[in-house]
Amino acid sequence: MFDATTILAYKGKNKAVIGGDGQVTFGNSVLKGNATKIRTLGGGKVLAGFAGSTADAFNLFDMFEDFLEDKKGDLLKSVVEFSKAWRKDKVLRRLEAMMIVLNNQHIFILTGNGDVVEPEDGEIAAIGSGGNYAISAARALKKHTQLDEEELVQESLHIAADLCIYTNHNIKTLVLEEHTA
Repeated sequence: MFDATTILAYKGKNKAVIGGDGQVTFGNSVLKGNATKIRTLGGGKVLAGFAGSTADAFNLFDMFEDFLEDKKGDLLKSVVEFSKAWRKDKVLRRLEAMMIVLNNQHIFILTGNGDVVEPEDGEIAAIGSGGNYAISAARALKKHTQLDEEELVQESLHIAADLCIYTNHNIKTLVLEEHTA
């Protein structure tokens, strides 16, 4: 992990949710406290979050969006092709960056090393310097509370912000409601 941010995603029974804090740091200084590090992609059917530099985030989000369009919104095919392209790019693969992407069916962590990781539980993933705090909190809250998916993500990120100096309490979330056919 690197000193960046905290992004947490939860693919629950009723909703898929991603959340992130707003802190941007440079070395040991806070540059900004209200950045947005999450976004919707694929016509609002995919959620994505990024840990790394802002310029890199925009490039990688745009690149991933192109793969989503090319694969007609198929998240699984898109993450595989995107990861291959990210790994092959001599500049992008050196980025200290990670992404989480999810929809109502899948959740993945992506890196410039070509990693496409679907969490073992298939439900919760976290990245960034506060990621381990956030995922620990999310697992405990899931097991011991009745919080809905968005509340669980928000509360877990607040716990991470209490522990990680690179994470703040300016939490933003995005939600995909479960759609049954």
